Amino acid sequence: MSETDKQHRWWNWFPVVLLLAGLCLLPLFFVLDRSQSTDALSQIKKSGKLRVLTINGPNTYFEKADSPAGLEYELIARFADFLDVDFELEVADSLASLIPKLLRGDAHLAAAGITITDQRNKILKFSRPYHQVRQQVVYLRGQRRPRRVNDLIGRQILVVAGSSARERLAELKVQHPDLHWVESSAKDAEELLAEVWSGSLELTIADSQTVALVQQHLPKLRVAFDLPHPENLAWAFPVNVDDSLFDMANAFLEAVNESRELNQLIDRYYGAVENFDYLNVATYRRRIFTKLPTYQPLFKAAAQQNDLDWRLLAAQSYQESQWNPNAVSPTGVRGIMQLTQVTATRFDIANREDPQQSILGGARYLRNIMDRLPDEAKEPDRTWLALASYNVGLGHLRDAQLLAQRANRDPNKWADVKQFLPLLSVPKWYKQTKHGYARGHEPVNYVTRIRSFYEILLKIDQDRRSREPPPIPDTPGLMDLTPL
Repeated sequence: MSETDKQHRWWNWFPVVLLLAGLCLLPLFFVLDRSQSTDALSQIKKSGKLRVLTINGPNTYFEKADSPAGLEYELIARFADFLDVDFELEVADSLASLIPKLLRGDAHLAAAGITITDQRNKILKFSRPYHQVRQQVVYLRGQRRPRRVNDLIGRQILVVAGSSARERLAELKVQHPDLHWVESSAKDAEELLAEVWSGSLELTIADSQTVALVQQHLPKLRVAFDLPHPENLAWAFPVNVDDSLFDMANAFLEAVNESRELNQLIDRYYGAVENFDYLNVATYRRRIFTKLPTYQPLFKAAAQQNDLDWRLLAAQSYQESQWNPNAVSPTGVRGIMQLTQVTATRFDIANREDPQQSILGGARYLRNIMDRLPDEAKEPDRTWLALASYNVGLGHLRDAQLLAQRANRDPNKWADVKQFLPLLSVPKWYKQTKHGYARGHEPVNYVTRIRSFYEILLKIDQDRRSREPPPIPDTPGLMDLTPL
């Protein structure tokens, strides 16, 4: 066969060879294309939106007076920035309903204070832990304190059904067979803690994160001791999705941990637990004569501009900052009136730490709230309702008013509304409202204390004007201002 014939025969076979090569490479093309189309991170970046499941609660996500808040909310917001995308939160009714939603693919991940357990590990992927909690035995100050597991035997204990507290008790029962407890599927940990505070329940067990938050408005709750075995909290991911987003979440959590930003967030929400039950009124009275004169002209001027009582404004400021113009709270509010940046901007305040500007901003904000209340709200109820809104937000106040109205109570009377504000921390009630969870005990305490400060200042001012100033007490006197 000539060389020309050989080349001609090879050329005849070339299309066949090319076809076979193409068929061999075709699966690779499909794999590459499938990878590009199903890569979770690529899809999120393409859509520009991260979908996240959470639950409404104090340690996850809730609405503050003028902005969303919660450890999970803040972490997710930072993670979305890390990915350079927007995020969308879907609030599930409970953790029990959240996990099925995640398994169905309703969201890319769940950030809801979820504890890693053996059972959950079988159906979910968990990120690296970002926080650790312990289950704590809680009792009411003044009652008999249990100091070890044996002291729980024979005591009234109620815990949330299916919770980590229940699992820890079941483990302890192996070594302490006489240990007994009751489980509730109708109430959450916050409700049980409130029952301990009211005296209707002897003991409960809740995670340290929840206990720390609830103690801020129920300060007579005490931790008896911690149960064994700390528990890790993490983000949850579906197991049937590639690891692209999962790996990026771990990288993000590692980065915020190394930068200590995570510690700062945790401290912001759980580090400032109030351990006092009473306010030292003697200290307040002394400061009326030592610190208030410096700021009294500013309170008077701001009050006059906004048709307010300067003594009320001063009492409110003392509750906010103890008349410290440089005060900064763990959540970032600043100044003598503790304004958020959002509120300061809204009322044209450039420097929150300038006492004159801060007092003027606080007065404008309070007047704005008072003007937005219905005409049916008369004084002094109008003032107390406005102060509650200053603390918790007008949306949450309206939620409490609606609950009061539904119960045939007067939504424009503070005595009625303050009974319903604490219900905004109870799932049964806040799920019926527009704005969801709020730390409803806080505005009640806030208004109660301001009213007490106001009455004291009124009396001193009246005595001063009659030229009979009361003596400053040498011995500190304590007044219980915790609401019944």
